[in-house]
Amino acid sequence: MRRLRDTLRNIWKIDELRKRIIYTLLLLAAFRFGSYIILPGINSEELQRQFAAGQGEGILGLLNGFLGGAFSRGSIFALGIMPYISASIIIQLMTAAVPSIQKLAKEGDSGQRKINQLTRYLTVAITAAQSIGYIINLQGQYQSAITAQVTIFWVTSIFILTTGTMFLVWLGERITENGIGNGVSLIIAIGIMAGFPLAILNEFTISPLMIFYFELIALALVTAAVILLTTGTRKIPINYAKRMVGNRMMGGMTTNVRQYLPLKINASGVMPIIFAQAIMFLPGMVMQFFQDSTFWASAGSAFGNPNSLPYNILFVVLIILFTYFYTAIAVNPNEIADQLKRSGGFIPGIKPGRPTSEFIDRTLTRITLPGSIFLAFVAIIPTIVAQFGVGSQFSYFYGGTSLLIMIGVVLDTLQQIEGYLLNRHYDGLMKSGRVRGRAQQVGAAF
Repeated sequence: MRRLRDTLRNIWKIDELRKRIIYTLLLLAAFRFGSYIILPGINSEELQRQFAAGQGEGILGLLNGFLGGAFSRGSIFALGIMPYISASIIIQLMTAAVPSIQKLAKEGDSGQRKINQLTRYLTVAITAAQSIGYIINLQGQYQSAITAQVTIFWVTSIFILTTGTMFLVWLGERITENGIGNGVSLIIAIGIMAGFPLAILNEFTISPLMIFYFELIALALVTAAVILLTTGTRKIPINYAKRMVGNRMMGGMTTNVRQYLPLKINASGVMPIIFAQAIMFLPGMVMQFFQDSTFWASAGSAFGNPNSLPYNILFVVLIILFTYFYTAIAVNPNEIADQLKRSGGFIPGIKPGRPTSEFIDRTLTRITLPGSIFLAFVAIIPTIVAQFGVGSQFSYFYGGTSLLIMIGVVLDTLQQIEGYLLNRHYDGLMKSGRVRGRAQQVGAAF
């Protein structure tokens, strides 16, 4: 406890870090405050009542969990920052497939600014389209919660929802630039965390005390396992050829610091679960078009129920496939091998160039399999614990996208704070002086 107090005191002593943390907290508070500002023409209490009665386990409930309840309240931030995430994913996939965008990505800061501008334009288009879908959903399922005239409600809602999302994009960029942590990720994480206290309180009231303690212990174990998955790496040793820099001999074995190329066990992050969840909503849509067919109706019912065995089997298979797919996009062995060759680095026992690329690709393929299986298991943990009587709200935090996002964001933010402390010659947040994860020493700048 004393060490924690000393660490917090050291954080407060660093003027720049203190200002960045306060700035970040103020902008996140603005996001939470805005999530309670309701769109004109919506009866928020009636909407929340109807939504709670019929949201089920579909994509609307998932989206509402990401936004801290803003979706079900009819807030000006009802779409949150998710359209920006969708636009970023599309642009990232296009970067791997479209030569003109690939060229922009290689132009440094100027090219990245153009890509960011394309992402914003695409965000506006996606937000406008999703706002139309949101209004159609309101009119179809929650008509009694709409109190405004239809035409005025359509025009004002589309404009306000689009503006609200772009405002959140601006908040995220300001946090990343002037605050601490990744702004967009923090906004998503804060939205998810907003429902955690209420979930614990509800679980405490409905569960026996001993069962509740076991649930908390299980949650702690799952969290520890996800941290291992997030920070786990396969470290490949890297040596450098000897070279003269000024009057000093660099490279070779002249340094006592061992350098590694870290390959993450889960290089794809949370993206495979997001892609797989998007695909898993298709069976329900198919069932709506083929309700007269007994076969399609039964198949859609089986694969559209998150608690059914067919749903979870298909979900696991999709996550494993998407993990390999997204890892292939996120990590380019040829590019890593070329950078090592240009910097004079090599893997002991492996020739530079193509053999290095093949070795990295082979190693990445081997470690991705257990990583993808573990990721799939984490994704279905909420369904598993729900079968043992854990409440639906509390089971949501046992795994899946929510837990991975929260842990990833917290680790990234702690690593940035750790960097400030170590640069000012203070002890780190952990007793070892380093938060494990991406703050590892590597042989080249990747």
